[in-house]
This record gives sequence, C-alpha cells and structure tokens, in this order.
Amino acid sequence: MFARLISRRKAATRIFAVLALGWLAACTPVGLSGPSGGPAPQVRAGAPVKVALMVPTGTDDATNDFLARNLENAARMAISDLNGVTIDLRVYSSGATADQAAIAATQAYNDGAMILLGPLFADSANAAGVVLANTGINVLAFSNNPTIAGGNVFILGQTFQNTAERLVQYARRNGINSYLAVHADDLQGNVGRDAVASAVRGAGGTLIGSQSYPLSQDGIFAAASGIAQAANSSGVDAIVMTAGANADLPILATALPERGLDPATTQYIGLTRWDVAPQGYALPGLQGGLFAMPDQNMTNIFESRYFTAFGESPHPLAGLAYDGIAAIGALVAQGDPNALSAASLTQPQGFQGTAGIFRLLPNGTNQRGLAVATIRNNQVVVLEAAPRSFGGAGS
Repeated sequence: MFARLISRRKAATRIFAVLALGWLAACTPVGLSGPSGGPAPQVRAGAPVKVALMVPTGTDDATNDFLARNLENAARMAISDLNGVTIDLRVYSSGATADQAAIAATQAYNDGAMILLGPLFADSANAAGVVLANTGINVLAFSNNPTIAGGNVFILGQTFQNTAERLVQYARRNGINSYLAVHADDLQGNVGRDAVASAVRGAGGTLIGSQSYPLSQDGIFAAASGIAQAANSSGVDAIVMTAGANADLPILATALPERGLDPATTQYIGLTRWDVAPQGYALPGLQGGLFAMPDQNMTNIFESRYFTAFGESPHPLAGLAYDGIAAIGALVAQGDPNALSAASLTQPQGFQGTAGIFRLLPNGTNQRGLAVATIRNNQVVVLEAAPRSFGGAGS
C-alpha cells in the first residue's frame, strides 16, 4: 500500500489521519499488455464455477487480517445472492510477499480455479498474473494501481483516471477550462498527474502545467508558495490535487489558501475522497471544492446488509469482493461457456456493484459511476448524482 506517513505539527494536519483506502503498491509492476495467453476456462451449464479468493492473511498485520475476513464475508454474501449460479469458492492466503502470492496462485491453478478474485496488494496481484499469464485464467485484483493492469490482470479498485475524467468533464460543462495539476513527487502523485493530463485533453480543456511537492510536512509547506504563485500568475481556472485524506490533503488545504490561492476564485478539485473524515470539512481549501464519490444509496444498502449478516461494519474495500462475485455470477448466468474470458468480462454495459455501476475495460482498469460532490457549510453536498447506467453523465 502507498502508505503516506507525515509527521504533523498542527491540529489541522492531524484530522485526516483516517483509513488509507488508497493505493495498493507494486514494488516492480509488470503491466501485461495484450490478451492473456490461451483460452479462458470453459463454463459448463449447471456446473460449479471454481473461484479462487486470495486474501491478505499471513502478513502478521491485524488490519490485513480484518480486511481478509471482510473480503471473504462479502464474497460469500454475494454468492448467496446469486440465482441459478453455483460458485465453488476456495480461499487462499496471498501472504506478505509477491513470491507467496505466486505460490498461492499456482496452488489455485492446480486446484482447478477458473478465475482469481484478489489479491489485494499490487505486487502480489502482478505476481499472480505473471504466474497465470499463459493459462487463460484471469485475475480480478483488489488493487487500484493501474501500472499492473493489462493482459489477464484486471483491477477492481477505484482509479485516478476514472475520477479525473468524471471531475474534469463536470468542470468543463460548468465553464472551467484551464487546469494545473498539483501532486506529490511519488508514484501515486505521478500517476494522478498523468490522469489529470489525459482527462483534460480528453475533455478539450487546457492543462497549464503541473506542480509537485515532496511528500513531507515541511516539503509541502515549502512548496506551497510556489504552487500558489504558479496558479495565480497563470490565471488558471482550477487546480487538481492528487493529495490523500490520510496524509497530504489537510496540509495543502491549509497551506495553499494561506499562501494566497483563494478557493473562491480558483476552483480546488481533488482526486481522492474528501467525505471520509468529517472533522476536516472546515479546512479552507475544501470549501466549495469538487471531489467524486460512489453512489451512496448503493453503498449504504451494502453496508447495512453486511452489518445485519456479520454484526460489524464492513471495511471500505470489502465491497470489491462482492463486486467480483457479482460480475462473475452475472456473466455465468447468461449461459455463455466463455463467460470468464476477457471479452466477456469487459462487456460494455458493465455490472451493478456495491457502490453503483462499474465495468472492466480492455486495458485492465475499470470505470465506475461516480457522483460529483462539494463541501458547503461544512457538509457534503452532491452536485450531480452518480449515473445508474453507462452512457450518461460521468460515463
């Protein structure tokens, strides 16, 4: 995981120390371009579909163990919701290293797995994909790191590209034409910067440039004046920040307005979830800013059902396991023996998931239906609801 840990001196920089929902890191990612080798396993009518669920146990980390239990619970809940489709779910530990994940993936293959759901961390998912690259077995990883996507590896986690496209399209429709990308000088920040550039080009806007900062408290404060000056001198309509709520966002949202970048005249846009920590809603840089969030109606339904079934609230990533099973079940129910092929997995109409609609893309990434929201009077206000099908706003 891209854990962004910053020593915080000020109260404003502590309030976003919440769950790192974010990046599931790859040590040495190897994106596999092109289709996976060999045909996907055939689905026989009425026969169980063997699904290997890879969870992050064996890491000596209580948080990972909790998440592993949640992922399995959500997968089994999804299985119970299927009609006319039988899933033979077998659970494997992906361990703490890519090598352990590769061994688990090999065991799953030897056990007859037809598709893999997981692993969590991108280096593990990458390793599983490499092991299975010539088998025709696809991997639906819980990662959101696009550098490992492609070939037989599909990522289920929310991507910067999807979020940037949604927000920039909305902003362009509302008269915001020029953009400055503001990002940390790490992998997550660089991926976010590139996503902003691609989204702006695709929407017909103008990217004025980008400004980076070291991922440390002192580094952000030192860079803030230059970022504010670059935005003000260029007259840019909006800055798009890759900063995460668990680390750099609260520092930027405090420092940039202090350095003269007025949120009332320059639109602040964020690629991460701002709604996860209500304590931070009063930060000056978040007032009137734009961010994207999943369909909360669907999310609330899933969380309520999970709590009823298991007596605890689900981890924010648990829904990814439900989504994977739901997609597999929906495809198998169509009666196509090639239901687990890449062509089937990437059907344009997509699937209904725990947080709204989503679809897998041929490049191994995904697209999710997102709402556009803002912070107004220290509360989240939805400006444009998440689409319920692909083809409308946000698709």
